[in-house]
Amino acid sequence: MNIFSSLITSRMVATLSALVVIGIGCSAGIWQLNRAEQKIRLGESLAIKLAMPILNANTTDLSLELATERRITVRGRFLVEEAVWLENRPRPIPEGIANSAQAGFYLMMPLLLEDQKKVLWINRGWAPRNNLNRVELPPISTPESAVVIDGVGFSHPGKVYELGQQAEVMSKPRIEQNFDLSKETKLHSWNQLPFIVRESSSNKSDGLVRNWPLPTNGVDRHYAYAFQWFALALSGFLFWLITGFLKYRRERVVNGDRV
Repeated sequence: MNIFSSLITSRMVATLSALVVIGIGCSAGIWQLNRAEQKIRLGESLAIKLAMPILNANTTDLSLELATERRITVRGRFLVEEAVWLENRPRPIPEGIANSAQAGFYLMMPLLLEDQKKVLWINRGWAPRNNLNRVELPPISTPESAVVIDGVGFSHPGKVYELGQQAEVMSKPRIEQNFDLSKETKLHSWNQLPFIVRESSSNKSDGLVRNWPLPTNGVDRHYAYAFQWFALALSGFLFWLITGFLKYRRERVVNGDRV
């Protein structure tokens, strides 16, 4: 039996523990690398689609497939009373700027398209929350007249983890964890476009932040996390190997064998 086989068979508990640490470290490291690769692919896809001609939601019958990640312009009036505030959303931080981890709301507001009986949900941007009073909403301004919104189409405004299913209530203001287009269709029974538009204009003085980060934001962080997980796996293997080798040497010395 060689030394490596001896280290395994004579220390089964230590070997199994090391395998667990190595397995967790490698799996988590690979997952982080995959997440980085996904963000890179999303960034490339978004860059290609953003270079395409702008779509007009007032004049073109847009499907979810056609509108996703495309630049869209639309004209209409906001239905202020039907707004939905999505809580527990981090402040949008552009790439290269330190994240302040400030929590707040995304303001989802339906827009009634001009000269049409169609509704398009707009993610108007982010606003800070009152940490002392959850239902006290931040002050924002909304034009009463028709507005032109420029943005990018998405299937949803992003999701956060929530426990259980929320009851379908219409209490005002509506503060929710996540946004579901199909749910809004059932609640309002209106003709609704099958996507949302994330507003892009960042120079409006309406109290909302729209410095949306790129999909590739955080790729370096994923690589750093992957390195840490792989380092953990390597450390687990080296600890098992070194302690086993030292134990093997001690046993050889006790038995009078030369090492």
